[in-house]
Order: sequence, then structure tokens, then C-alpha cells
Amino acid sequence: MTDNKNVEHAETDIRGKLIKLAEGIEYARGSVVSKTLHDKKTGTLTLFSFDTGQGLSEHTSPYDATVEVIEGEADLNIGGKLVKVKAGEMVIMPANVPHSVKAEKRFKMLLIMIR
Repeated sequence: MTDNKNVEHAETDIRGKLIKLAEGIEYARGSVVSKTLHDKKTGTLTLFSFDTGQGLSEHTSPYDATVEVIEGEADLNIGGKLVKVKAGEMVIMPANVPHSVKAEKRFKMLLIMIR
């Protein structure tokens, strides 16, 4: 599992542009990659790709975190409860509840944080 501090980051300005989410981020062998699409005081949009078996260790957020699955499959552990997700599904993880992510297969998601 990947330590959250080792996630690769890239940033771009997407305002006014068409976004094909599945094509917006590439996989990297043995890694988690993130790409910040929008970062404002009111919230963020971040694309993630996870290679098989990779993940984010347990952490919390002071805001609700919405995960929209773009492709692949993953296990979310939210407050000790396993939630299996796949492409086309969405989960809202409540603020201040410990959660983690592990890719069962290569996995892409859009993380939506609204403050």
C-alpha cells in the first residue's frame, strides 16, 4: 500500500475545457498517481490512478469526500466497513471518519472534495 506522502502529483487548469476523465490520467507501474484538476477555497477535483494492489493508507478528511469510480475496481474501507466499488459507481465518505483505498484491479477515480 502506498504512503499518502508518496503519491505523485500533477496540476492543470481545466476551466472551460472538455474533460474525458478516463483519458485524463495514466497508470504508472506499482504506483498511485494524482492529478489536481481544480483547487479552490470551496473544494477540489482530483483524478487518481492506482496500479493493481496499490492504495492509500487509512486517513481522515475534515470534509465529506466523494469518490466517483471511472474504471476498474477497488476496496474502500470506511470506518471499518468494506465497500467494494467499480466503474460507474460513486461513494460519499463522511468527514472525520477514517478511510482507506486499495485497488483490486487497476483503478481510476475522481475525488470530489467540497468544503
